[in-house]
Amino acid sequence: MVPPSVVADVWMESVVQVPSRANETEEFEEHAEKAKTLPATTTNESKLVLYGLYKQATVGDVSTGRPGIFSLKERAKWDAWKAVEGKSKDEAMADYITKVKQLLEAAAASTS
Repeated sequence: MVPPSVVADVWMESVVQVPSRANETEEFEEHAEKAKTLPATTTNESKLVLYGLYKQATVGDVSTGRPGIFSLKERAKWDAWKAVEGKSKDEAMADYITKVKQLLEAAAASTS
């Protein structure tokens, strides 16, 4: 039989290591605000990656048809969202946070 103190230690480790969904959502929202402060030099490709991840995290899989060929901007946004189709909300949030952090770090490094 496992001593209760060991069970308690293992339980506490799992509680400490796994962030709560509320914390993850809060961090996602904070990084969505930070994304608005990205420099104008941020590439369209990076902006589209963020767009796709944001939509996947907040809406889920794309459920509309692909915009027509003459709607270039809307089509690019749709393609970016479609590229991350199937990711869970949690995965999309985590990837979004990581991408925003990378872009902010790159922006800070380029101004140093």
